[in-house]
Amino acid sequence: MDTASTGQHRIGAGRGAPDSDQCPLVTPGFWDAAPIRAALSNRHMGKVIAAYRAHPAHPRPISQAQMGRWVGITQGQLSRIENGPPIKYLDRLVQWATLLTIPADLLWFQLPGQAPRAVPATIPATTPAAGPFRLVRITDASGDEDPDLAAVRAFRSADQSLGGGHLYTAVIDYLHTDIAPRLFGGDQRGDARSLFTAAAGLTEMAGWMAHDAGHDRQADQHFRRALDLAVVGRDHHLHVHVLASLSHLSLHRRKPDAALGYAHDAEMALSRAGRNPELTARIYALQARAHAAQHQPGHAHRLLDQAARTLEAPAEPVTSPWASHFDQASLASDAARCLRTVGDLPGAARNAHRIIGLRPVGTRSHAFAQLTLAAILTAQGHPDHACVVATKVLDSISTMNSHQLTLQLHGLDHQLQPYLTNRLVRQFVDRLTVVIHERASMHRTATIT
Repeated sequence: MDTASTGQHRIGAGRGAPDSDQCPLVTPGFWDAAPIRAALSNRHMGKVIAAYRAHPAHPRPISQAQMGRWVGITQGQLSRIENGPPIKYLDRLVQWATLLTIPADLLWFQLPGQAPRAVPATIPATTPAAGPFRLVRITDASGDEDPDLAAVRAFRSADQSLGGGHLYTAVIDYLHTDIAPRLFGGDQRGDARSLFTAAAGLTEMAGWMAHDAGHDRQADQHFRRALDLAVVGRDHHLHVHVLASLSHLSLHRRKPDAALGYAHDAEMALSRAGRNPELTARIYALQARAHAAQHQPGHAHRLLDQAARTLEAPAEPVTSPWASHFDQASLASDAARCLRTVGDLPGAARNAHRIIGLRPVGTRSHAFAQLTLAAILTAQGHPDHACVVATKVLDSISTMNSHQLTLQLHGLDHQLQPYLTNRLVRQFVDRLTVVIHERASMHRTATIT
C-alpha cells in the first residue's frame, strides 16, 4: 500500500523516535514548513536533509550522527552532503527522496513508478527512475508530427547529455508498451510498413544505448533485429544505417574484417537505394577505420579523403528521419579514431579539436573528443596539458551514464601512470580515481537484460 494514502510517510523500515535505531513517521503537513519548501525549491537535497532534521515536528532535532546511522554513512559524510554542492547523481537523489518519503509532487525529478508528466514536444524532458532514467511522455500539441518519430528525436537529444546507461530501459519500455501492441496485437494505426520502420528505428536506437552502456552482445542482437524490421518497412536508408551501425560495433569489438564486410554490404544496399552524401560518407569513414585496424594506412587516408569530399557535395534527397545524421563532427570523430590508429597523432589531434568546436559542451561527443585529445597529448609527451583538458571533462559528466566514456577515462588513467611524479598529474589522477569509482557505482544501477 502507498504510505501516502494512509496520511503518513514512512522513512526506512521503522517507526521509532528520533533517538532510536528506527526512523519516525511524519504527517503530510510536515512538508509545508518554510525551510523544507525553500530547500526543495533550491533543488539541494543536502539542504532538504538538514531542514528535515531540524523540523519542529520532531520531539528534538535529529543529529547528523543519528541520521547517518539510519542511512549507513558517517556524520562527516552527511555534513559534506548538507553543506557541499547539490547532489548531481540522480540515482542518489532518488535514494534520498525514497528514504525520506518526500511527496512526489514536491520533487524536481520523477520517482520510480510515478506516472509520467505530459510536456510539450519541444521539451525533451528526462527524469530518473530506479537507476535508469525514464523519458517523460511527449505530446505534440499540433498533432502534425508522428509520435514515434517525436519520441526518437527526444531520446536522441536526451542521450547526448545522459548516456545510454540511463535511457536504455526507457527505449525498451517504449518498444514494449507502445510499438509491440500495435505491431503484433492488431492495433495497427496508420500504415503497417511505417510501423515496422518505427520499430526498426527504435530497436536500432536500443542497440546504440546498449553499446554505450557496455553491453555489446545485446547491442548486436538489437542491430540484427532492426535490420530485419527495416527490410519489412522498406526504409532503404535506415537499412543502410543499421548496416553501418553493425560495422561500427564490429570495429569496437576488434573485428575489422567483419566491419569491412558490413560496410561493403551497406555500400551495395545504398547503390540500390539511391545516392546519399551523408550515408556514403559514413560508409567511407567506416571502411577507413577498418583498413586502419588492418594496418593499411594508405587505404585509410584515401577513404577519409573520399568521405570528406562526399560530405561536401551538394545536398540531395533527405536521409530517412529514422537514421541519425552524419555531419562534419561525425566525420571528424571517425577520422580522429582512424588517424590515431595509424599513428598520425597530429592529424588525430586536429580532428579532436574540430569536434570540440562543433559539438556543444556537456554532450557525450564533446567529452569523447576532449578525452581523445587528452590521450593524444599524453602520447605526445604533454601530460600537464592533457590533465588540463581532461579536467574539463570531469566537470561536465557527473550525470552522464556512458560505459564507453568510462573506458576512455580508464585508458587515460593508464597512460598517465608513468608521469605520477608530476604534481599536477598526481592530483588529477587522484581525482580521476574517485570519479571512476563513482561511475562504476552508477553503471551498476543500469540493468540491461
